[in-house]
Formats: sequence, C-alpha cells, structure tokens
Amino acid sequence: MSSPGGGGNPPPSATATISKEVTGTFKVAMSTSFQPAEWDDTLFQSFPGLTTTLGTLQPQHIRLQGQSQGIPQGESGSSSTAWDFTILDAITQSVLGVGDHSPEFQIAKAPPFTYSSDDNINDFLDLTFQQFAGYAQNLVLYYNKGGFIANGQVYVSPSPYPITWWGIYNEPNINNDLTPQQYVEMYDALVPAMQAIDPSLKFVAMELADFSGQPQAWLPEFVSGEGGVTAQVDAMATHFYSTCNQKDTDAQLFSTIPDFVSDINYFYAETATNPALAQVPVWVTENNVNADYDAGNGMSACNPGQQYVVDQRGSSAFFAAWRPYVFSQLGKAGAQALYHWDFGADAQFGEVNATSAQLQLSYWVDYWLEHMFPSTGGASLLQCVNSDDAEIEVLPVLNNDGSVVVMVANHAINSPDDNNGPGAPRSVLVDFSALGTFSSGTLLAINANTSTANGPSVTSLTPVPQITVTFGGYGVVFVTLKP
Repeated sequence: MSSPGGGGNPPPSATATISKEVTGTFKVAMSTSFQPAEWDDTLFQSFPGLTTTLGTLQPQHIRLQGQSQGIPQGESGSSSTAWDFTILDAITQSVLGVGDHSPEFQIAKAPPFTYSSDDNINDFLDLTFQQFAGYAQNLVLYYNKGGFIANGQVYVSPSPYPITWWGIYNEPNINNDLTPQQYVEMYDALVPAMQAIDPSLKFVAMELADFSGQPQAWLPEFVSGEGGVTAQVDAMATHFYSTCNQKDTDAQLFSTIPDFVSDINYFYAETATNPALAQVPVWVTENNVNADYDAGNGMSACNPGQQYVVDQRGSSAFFAAWRPYVFSQLGKAGAQALYHWDFGADAQFGEVNATSAQLQLSYWVDYWLEHMFPSTGGASLLQCVNSDDAEIEVLPVLNNDGSVVVMVANHAINSPDDNNGPGAPRSVLVDFSALGTFSSGTLLAINANTSTANGPSVTSLTPVPQITVTFGGYGVVFVTLKP
C-alpha cells in the first residue's frame, strides 16, 4: 500500500528524488512468445478466449518459434521432404489475428532432412546452407506471396496478414555445433534468398543463449568488417535467464541483472564498430527467471542427475520485483524490446496457465509494464537520485503529453537464503517537487496480494510534492501524475 508522506508515518527506508533533467529516451516494447509444436498447438482451440487475453497485452511483434512437428517440412527420424503446416498454423494463424498483426517468425531450426540427425547436437549436411535457404524461401512464399506448389499441392497461408519480421536461427551458440563463422555464412545465405521473394522483409540476428562469455565469443566475428555479416540486419537479439537451477537463491537471481546490462552494453559497443550496424537496436527476445525444464522422467535438463522442480518464482511476488527491475535496467541500457518466455505454460514460464487458461501474476506485471510505458510513443527518461539502488529500482519518465510515470520496484530480500521468499518490507519517499504541479494522479501496486483473476486496481491519488510508497515485501508500484 502507499500513502502521501507525513502524518506520523515511520521514516522511509529510501528516498528517490526526481528532477526535470532528461538523461535519455526510454522505449522498450514488451512482448511475448510461442513455441508452436505438438505439445501446445491446441492452446487456442481449447481456450478461444485467449486470443483476447493475448491481444490486451498489446504485445509488439509476438515471437513464434516452431519446433519439432511445428517445423512444417520433413519428419523427425526420416528423409521426408513433405509439407504440413497444421501444427505450426494452429498457433500462428491466431497470433497473426491479434495485436499489431506483425509477429517475429524465428526460423529456429531447419527441417530434419538437412541434418545428419535431427538431434540438436548434430551438424548440417549442407554447410553452404542452400537447402535451408530454399526452405526459408518457401516460408516467405507461404505467408507473404500467395503460397507455393509442392508435390502437386498448393500451400498458402489463410491469413491476410503477411509476416515482415524474421529471426535467423535459435541460439546458434548452443545448437547444432555451429561456429560463429558458420552462423555468419548461414545468415548471409538465408537473408538474400528470402529478400529475393519479398524485399520488404526485416531480420533479427543472433538470438543467443546469453550466458558467461557468449556475446564476447560470437559478436566480434559477426560484426567484423572483414569476413563478418554482409546481409541486412534490422535488430540484434539475445536471451536472458537469471538461472538454470531452481535451487539458486533469490539473491543469486537478482545479482544476475547487472550482467544482463553489461551484455547489452557490449552488444552496442560491438555493433558501433561496423557502420552498417551502428544504428541497429538490441532486442531481448527471450527472458524469464529460470531456463531449466523437464528433460524426461522428471529430471532437470540443466542439472543432470537432479530432479526437475518447477520454479514458482516465474509467477509469484518475486516476479513482480524481478521483471520490473529487468525491464527498467535493460531499457536504461538501450534495449528496445523485452520478450516474455512464454505465453501459455506452467507456473515457471507462462503468463497464462496452459492447462486452465487462468492468468498468472506474470501476466499482470507484463500487461502494466507495456501499458504504463507504451513503446509506440517512447518517453524521456528523467534523472533520479535513489538512496538505495541496491534494493530499490526507480524508473521515472516524462511522456509527450506532459504526464509523468514513476515505477518503484522493491527487490530487497528478507533473508540471504530465501528461495521464493516474501521479500523485505521497505518504504520509499518519492520526491516530485522539482517537476511542478499536477492536476490528478493514480497509483497501482502489484504484489503478493494482487488478484491473478482480476489484476491490480488503479486508485486515485492527490498529487503532492512527496509521496511515500510502502511495500510489505517484493512488488512494484506505478505512480502516474497528469498536468
């Protein structure tokens, strides 16, 4: 809960003083993701109302990552070249119909017949990537150019919306034994081939599994003026997870966020060395608390011999502190998109529970980040002096209409050993006095008490020069002031 300062309240544990000085721009598009495959293709068929739920998030360029039977050509364990878009389009057609009608289709993997085996650790048979490029061309024909004919059959997307944004491969640094130079060659093979079908396309490069040392190992060769990429790049992308082990503490997870920022800064430093890439934005096209998953028989994929346990921090009050902290820090570093992984899943990953269609707390956190900081307009980032940067994240912006939005997130831990703990109580005195007067205001809080069914309530707030925001534990508060 929050209240204006004064009136005998206990002294705040931190102060945040907002000034009129603009320190830069803030423009982060919140989005979400799908992995069309046989394990989730019935999501919209089972719960048709989820298209509305998805659309109200206002996601930008929703990410589609077809895997397994969601790859529309070939069949696992065979040399088949037959086409079948059934699994892929069970998700893709619904996604095309909502939001900005402009998803990012990540060509996550080539068809099975292009590999020596369809297992992820095996090599491409054709290292000129011409087979892969032909497959990619047919995808563009299918979605954008009235289809293609194969084996006497016409394959064409039923949607009136084309796909403009395309990502070239998923996490090449951990998939299919690719080297950095082979990824450059793959990218330079696919992009011109796809542009030959549709010159209007835009492309996302890299999409790394981002952990210690990976950008440093992969970016220099990609951006190099000699031997580096020559094809069009419209966005560079990477993936951030705070852990791959449910046993890691809350403190360990929060401590990873400065590393995320460091890698975003490294992306921009590297692209700045190549004039063709100097203005290319960086997107974070996968982000969540924990990347681990069940590898079969209930065992952890990341920790062999360890039982897999769903990390509840993906949808608990922890997330209401963690994601706003990530959003703010990455946006201040210049990242222009942040994608949740993924929309319909379990308590660890999903914004929506895939088996019941019930909303999870992560949905409301992401919803309000996009609605409070709409990416379509952008905003000016205001200077803030925060007395407790180690535990409190403050994000103040000035909008074009003169309104001010200040996000305050409490990620103070209650105990060093906490794992999905409650967070520690904190209060923050937010000083708006330098900004002048406002006619009206609102306050919205997301925390352990927030209804996942209905979301948080927006309450009216009388604008005063100073407001004390209080937290019972992990959570985030948004204050909006209007002239």
